[in-house]
Amino acid sequence: MPRKFRIILSIVYLALFMSFTYADEATPLAEDPAVERRLISISEEMRCLVCQNESLSGSRSELAQDLRREIRDLIKQGKTDAEIRTFMVDRYGDFVLYRPPVKPITWLLWIGPFVLMIAGIVALLMYLRRRNTQVAKTTLSDDENKRIDALLRDDK
Repeated sequence: MPRKFRIILSIVYLALFMSFTYADEATPLAEDPAVERRLISISEEMRCLVCQNESLSGSRSELAQDLRREIRDLIKQGKTDAEIRTFMVDRYGDFVLYRPPVKPITWLLWIGPFVLMIAGIVALLMYLRRRNTQVAKTTLSDDENKRIDALLRDDK
């Protein structure tokens, strides 16, 4: 390969890979650190409605970003943490909270796992008891016992 061609090829590779190194301008994390601390403490207790297994503060979904922006605006308006939680629950329901309040609508959320666990244990015990009764209890004759003993002695 001629030297000129290698130099041109190197320049093309360098230009190609340098284009991937450009980054967007970083957005400032917080205008006011106190607002951001409150935002994080409130959003840690709320569930992302898209991800459902992530907190609102940890989610990267667009809806989570919008909800964090909404919470930030409410904080700047001087709302208390309780007022912000009430606003979010009124708008999105108890599902938005990681620890929903205990009330008739949420009883299934609080009691359901325990009911399922107890039902599973009862079903397992019933299965084991039924299986034990189905196994026939037989005793071996003297000839069978002697044969087993002989087989065990020969095995050693």
